[in-house]
Amino acid sequence: MSSRFPFTANPIGWFMVAYSDELKPAGVMPLHYFERELVLFRGQDGVARVLDAHCPHLGAHLGHGGCVVDNNITCPFHGWRFDGSGSCVAIPYAKKIPPAAMLRRWPVCERNGMIFVHHAPDESYAPTWEVPVLPEHESAAWTGTTRRRWRVRTNVHEIIENAFDVAHFCFVHGAVRLPESRVTMDGPSFQVCSRTAFETPAGVIEGDLDIDTYGFGMFIARYHGVMESLIIATLTPIDGEFVDLRFTFSIKRLPDEAATAFVAQQFIADACHQVEQDIAVWEHKKFLARPLLCEGDGPIGLFRKWARQFYPVPTLRARAL
Repeated sequence: MSSRFPFTANPIGWFMVAYSDELKPAGVMPLHYFERELVLFRGQDGVARVLDAHCPHLGAHLGHGGCVVDNNITCPFHGWRFDGSGSCVAIPYAKKIPPAAMLRRWPVCERNGMIFVHHAPDESYAPTWEVPVLPEHESAAWTGTTRRRWRVRTNVHEIIENAFDVAHFCFVHGAVRLPESRVTMDGPSFQVCSRTAFETPAGVIEGDLDIDTYGFGMFIARYHGVMESLIIATLTPIDGEFVDLRFTFSIKRLPDEAATAFVAQQFIADACHQVEQDIAVWEHKKFLARPLLCEGDGPIGLFRKWARQFYPVPTLRARAL
């Protein structure tokens, strides 16, 4: 547990570990997330699977030199072969497989061109909700995606809490007035709908920003104004200090392709500038379990009550949550 935060860096939920096109058929990829070494591989059947990375035989890392045979992954050191459940199914030089020859299997969901892993303290925590299907994904009405990525010294909790902190939009992002926000919560998800106004070279531009959040691993930001845009933000804990933050952008096509490209370029540049403004704060701020809040700050207390569900183990949870 990081000394900066009174709770674990690794809450329960779905977290993105790769884009689908990064893992080819029979591909193998080493991962380091949740303070663990993992291996991601795609079987000949096209299904992505994730296991703990180190072979229980003599500790070789399956993600470095391991290969896929059928729908199994083979250890590069002695050829032990593991299926998607984590069971050892073959040892080329042994007649019997030790009963303890097992690796932890991590639930995987591949959706919207992304691969997600369900993190939990142990295998007794089965997923209780699903990653949503996004209607914009592969729609001809929307552009292809543009990707940006940051390694941020913070906690996923801080990034999600940012959506409730309405006052910072004026002082960090240049909004001309406090956003008018409405919050709806439903189990592991919540939606924040805001009316915003920003000063631009063309004058004050107003628009609606809808943020749909699913656990601590993903939020979807849809902006409706002079154009319609989509940001899929995924945030995955690396260790006790850092988060892997990815933004995946798409724009609803305008009648003119050149105009679409120009608007997309401007929107992506502005969105990246805004998140980098936030990063400069996140990396140096201190989490306060009992912040001194006032009128206009937004429903931060409501968010922290909602967040408790992702810290079911008392030792992982801050007492103030």
